[in-house]
Amino acid sequence: MTKPSINLSCKDNTKLISFLEKFYNKKFDKSIENFSFENPIEMIDLLSAVVDNNDKYNIHAWINLDEDIFLRVTNSNLDAIVKYLYERYPY
Repeated sequence: MTKPSINLSCKDNTKLISFLEKFYNKKFDKSIENFSFENPIEMIDLLSAVVDNNDKYNIHAWINLDEDIFLRVTNSNLDAIVKYLYERYPY
């Protein structure tokens, strides 16, 4: 079974690092582009922050919940993805 993950991409790696440092409130030596989660509900905060700050950082987020299936997360589909995560992974 695939471990749920988020893959982040940005043309400007310094912007991605800056975003991650602000989000996690810690220093990053280099960009980390793939984040795995034991509990997929924990993805929601990072996904929301990426979408909310996309105009400033231009970061693209893709989630992987099932093997070889990646979904791009955008402002227009974030609510549906959050709802799906809560339905698929209830407390």
